[in-house]
Amino acid sequence: MMDGITTIIFDMDGTVLNTLDDLTASVNYVLDKFKMPKRGLEEYRQFFGNGIKFALKCAVPEGTPDEVIDEMLPHFREHYNAHCLDKTRPYDGIPELMSKLKKKGYKMAIVSNKIDSAVKELNERFFAEYVDVAIGEKAGIKRKPAPDTVIEALKELGSKKEEAVYIGDSEVDFKTAVNSEIPCISVLWGFRDKERLIKEGATIFADNPEEVFDIIVK
Repeated sequence: MMDGITTIIFDMDGTVLNTLDDLTASVNYVLDKFKMPKRGLEEYRQFFGNGIKFALKCAVPEGTPDEVIDEMLPHFREHYNAHCLDKTRPYDGIPELMSKLKKKGYKMAIVSNKIDSAVKELNERFFAEYVDVAIGEKAGIKRKPAPDTVIEALKELGSKKEEAVYIGDSEVDFKTAVNSEIPCISVLWGFRDKERLIKEGATIFADNPEEVFDIIVK
């Protein structure tokens, strides 16, 4: 049990939502539009987590100029905004986890490097009854692993960092928690494997949402 915790900050992609299929489809759409070879699902599993521009840089052929990547971004956003609900679904056990945490009185937020409009739309679609604050990439707030989105979420929830825990699936999430000076639970059903997370310094792991509940509450 984590004493003194009142607030849970969740990552989105790979933590509460399985977004990999829709993200992959949107990036491949853009690659095809720009006459570049498409990538596979397992490649994208390693690319996502640090913002879409980073994912595009990983996906395009080596040597692609930054200005071309910048030109690709609006096409991705347009396609993804139209298709972000095609296959995206909560991971098994996540709604039940949030429901139990809500009944216990915990406050919850989602922070993501995904576009802010998509974060809010997806939260409204899947988690509105549990999660009061959802923050994505937008002007004026630095992307994770900077602590800005976490700080903003805590401010909106009226919580202090001393009473918060962060839950994510990637090295970016672990670094975000470190930079925010809050503990991190690294989940193992998302976009990264345990070995990669251990190399980054992660020490608390959950194989399923029930284990997350046990770590925080029991």
